[in-house]
Amino acid sequence: MIDMNTLKYDKFSSLTASSSLAHPPYISDTPRAVSLLTENMDKLDWYRLSTNPNAMKLLEQNQTKIDWMGLSKNTSPAAIDLLERNPTKINWICLSANPTAIDLLSRNQTKIDWIWLSMNPAAIDLLERNPTKINWMCLSANPGAIDLLERNPDKIVWVWLSMNPNPNAIKLLEQNADKIAWCGLSKNPAGIDLLEQNPDKIDWWMLSKNSSAIHMLEQTPDMIDWVRLSENPNAISILSQNPDKIDWRGLSENPGIFEFEYDYKAMKDHMHDSGICEALMANRFHPSNMHKFGYWGFDDMVPAELHEGTEIFSIYDEEEGVWW
Repeated sequence: MIDMNTLKYDKFSSLTASSSLAHPPYISDTPRAVSLLTENMDKLDWYRLSTNPNAMKLLEQNQTKIDWMGLSKNTSPAAIDLLERNPTKINWICLSANPTAIDLLSRNQTKIDWIWLSMNPAAIDLLERNPTKINWMCLSANPGAIDLLERNPDKIVWVWLSMNPNPNAIKLLEQNADKIAWCGLSKNPAGIDLLEQNPDKIDWWMLSKNSSAIHMLEQTPDMIDWVRLSENPNAISILSQNPDKIDWRGLSENPGIFEFEYDYKAMKDHMHDSGICEALMANRFHPSNMHKFGYWGFDDMVPAELHEGTEIFSIYDEEEGVWW
């Protein structure tokens, strides 16, 4: 078993400059990562950061770098205040799905995107006052819309209802079992009881990212999709027991790695004292990896014959999601 304190330090603290596996851009939208992001300002993904509700202080201090489409998705009240001060920069499509923006949307109904508003759980009153503008497909996935859907069963889109996390949506599905889309239900955290009753219908690829399905995945490890599981915030325990199966890029985006406070000095000392640092660097900088050094930011270490233009220079494998 691997120590997650060591794991976190190895991947997120010591290798920021040299590893393509974990990088602040992938966690720029993770609320609990703000302290780490502040220490790596040159590596931020400003679109993702602009969606981060805990990053408003940082965004206020760097308004020229704000991605206004991202900010229009940001659920922080401070983000809405900033948008109201900059109305010409609002992305109204994204804002229409923002549950914190209902007052602003109500005052600007001609600018609403009704498709996206139909997904907004805080917009039910506004939608009920404008029934002809409802998009019923999107509304079917809206956890705040169950009463409205129950009053209009003929307009329900069952594939989308199968993804609806409201427990009352599950009751509707149980009453209409022949209409369930099992792929959608498999990623629905509210659908666990129904999935356990129908294991032969589970989509395991989707279930692997279901935050409520950890006990099911632990019982059937051969069915796990490890790329999807690496993104599952409740799967840290399973991942820590199977470090060789972790998809590091997926784990980099997993908010679950920031659920605890860590003693970084102790982790750093342990990393060096235990020999992990030396072993890791020896592995990464082995001559067999020489053609990758340029992509990692060490161009001066790449022999001339391996520079761009040759067949073996950093090739991106889309299926695996890694550079070779």
